[in-house]
Amino acid sequence: MTNSVKIPPFVMSVAFIVMSILFLSGQAQAETNSELPKVRFVTSEGAFELQLRPDVAPETVENFLGYVEDGFYDATIFHRVISGFMIQGGGFTADMAQKPTNAPIKNEGSQTLPNLRGTIAMARTSNPDSATSQFFINVADNDFLNAGVRGAGYAVFGKVTDGMGVVDRIASVETGRKRGMADVPVKPVVIESVTMLSAED
Repeated sequence: MTNSVKIPPFVMSVAFIVMSILFLSGQAQAETNSELPKVRFVTSEGAFELQLRPDVAPETVENFLGYVEDGFYDATIFHRVISGFMIQGGGFTADMAQKPTNAPIKNEGSQTLPNLRGTIAMARTSNPDSATSQFFINVADNDFLNAGVRGAGYAVFGKVTDGMGVVDRIASVETGRKRGMADVPVKPVVIESVTMLSAED
């Protein structure tokens, strides 16, 4: 004869309610994630994909996607690469000519989206509201870049969801000085294209 434990009906009811809430929450999260815009980078070192966060950084995402839709990033390079830190691109061609950009946007740096490994953030000057087209992808957790640590911080607006190995490969290329700039890849790392992905991709 085995011992059996009877579970009171109210406990079963509470458990059912909790499970239902968790299920619905997970379903809502999945639907939200599927609605977030995604882009695909094809580079000379391989391809990777990003999911963007307009729910946290709407103006930043709108600005970035505007450049994507205009084909601005095609044939630009990752012009600043620092192993263990980040890879920066979106402003220069392979001959180190800087492309003209749209007007700067306001800084949407937020503690909601910290500069963790794999996130993409806007590059800027010492003026917090100076970001235009250039961005960087963190290859480490760079807490000192977060909003509130040293001022306004750097606005994160998405993360790599596929192909982080390609980002790491770019971060490990040999660099040197070129046209007065440091940390420039000796062999250009070209961004061949950046395109929007559909919800089915």
